[in-house]
Amino acid sequence: MDNVQDVLKDLTAAIDDLDRLVAGLDDEKWRAQTPAPGWSVADQIAHLTFIFDAAGTAASDPEAFKAMAAGAARDFDGAVNAALQPYRAMTREQVLARWRASAEASVAALAAVPAGQVVPWLVNPLPPAVLACAGHMEVFAHGQDIAGAVGVRPEPTDRLRHLAGFIALTRDFGYLSRGLTPPSEPFRFELTAPSGTRWEFGPADAAQKISGPALDLCLLATRRRHPDDLALVATGDEAARWLPIAQCYRGPSGEGRKPGQFAGTDATS
Repeated sequence: MDNVQDVLKDLTAAIDDLDRLVAGLDDEKWRAQTPAPGWSVADQIAHLTFIFDAAGTAASDPEAFKAMAAGAARDFDGAVNAALQPYRAMTREQVLARWRASAEASVAALAAVPAGQVVPWLVNPLPPAVLACAGHMEVFAHGQDIAGAVGVRPEPTDRLRHLAGFIALTRDFGYLSRGLTPPSEPFRFELTAPSGTRWEFGPADAAQKISGPALDLCLLATRRRHPDDLALVATGDEAARWLPIAQCYRGPSGEGRKPGQFAGTDATS
């Protein structure tokens, strides 16, 4: 896992990129529906605000976070959807102001966690670097939804390394969300970064291997593209089984995306 300050520096850059994408949207595009059923662009930013509020509270006030999480644990999806409601009455400027303040406060709170200390989270306490990598996942995934709504394709950067490592760390989530037993044998991930650099995670002698573009792995495990639309290669029966169930977040997998759903955008961007 990378140094927490490096992860947070790159997270701030990813947040800034997303902010530039949404800052210039008119009201029609702000209310446009995204590929996530029932969620507008405004809802995506509201959700990110909710998540970053939670992360900032977990890092700065663990007891307050535990009280917050206790309610969400009973019905996490319900808590997520309920959190959207107040934002739907706000103007675009008000939501963006809340999002920017939440993101900034969350990054600052994670940066201030003493070395060696973990942060409470929804299931298990996490090192701040891991929680910051989860932040990369949130910004990437919901940024993809927003980009899909407005017809653009974000330019990938080597900041994806943090998310790729997080995906390797959370390999089991796709099994667990479906009531399946994760395999005991490890996976190897051999990835090509946007810059062309090679990234490797997992033991070199692992029989189960996923190889291909790092961007494609990130799109797969956030369930923002269908496996058929990605250039990932699975070596080994278990790796092949993992591709269609991969996800790097806890809870229900959601509907995912259909084959060819983004053919026009992906081909022309």
